[in-house]
Amino acid sequence: MTTGAWIVVAAVVLATAFGLWRLATDGRFRGSDVVRPPAAPDAAIEEAHVPSPGADLVAAVGHELGERATLLQFSSAFCAPCRATRRVLGEVTSIVDGVAHVEVDAEHHLEATRTLGILRTPTTIVLDATGSEVTRATGAPTRDQVLSALARV
Repeated sequence: MTTGAWIVVAAVVLATAFGLWRLATDGRFRGSDVVRPPAAPDAAIEEAHVPSPGADLVAAVGHELGERATLLQFSSAFCAPCRATRRVLGEVTSIVDGVAHVEVDAEHHLEATRTLGILRTPTTIVLDATGSEVTRATGAPTRDQVLSALARV
């Protein structure tokens, strides 16, 4: 085989490996990337309110946290998977009581996007009732993936 043929074979193998990796990881909920504050040294001291960037952003866009959980979706204007994610999250909020869906335009909230470490859209962050991040998914999750992530809350 010539050098050019080896390059083509290597490119096809790498592209296939990347595609399979994206297929396996897109829409999967993983653990939280947020660094949680350390617990108070004295257990008798009541836990102080630590502001959560997710809860602050939900309040800033004019929404309230859900009683049980909040699905915080970062999207952009020309993102086709964002529309599918919006539909899935809306369906889940109609099924599960106490869950709110808040969609945030990542382009208009750049500071929050940087603070929360959003690298691509759609990104869905599951917040608990206090506004703390529980888990997150990049890509378009399925309804079953969202429901199983909410089961952890």
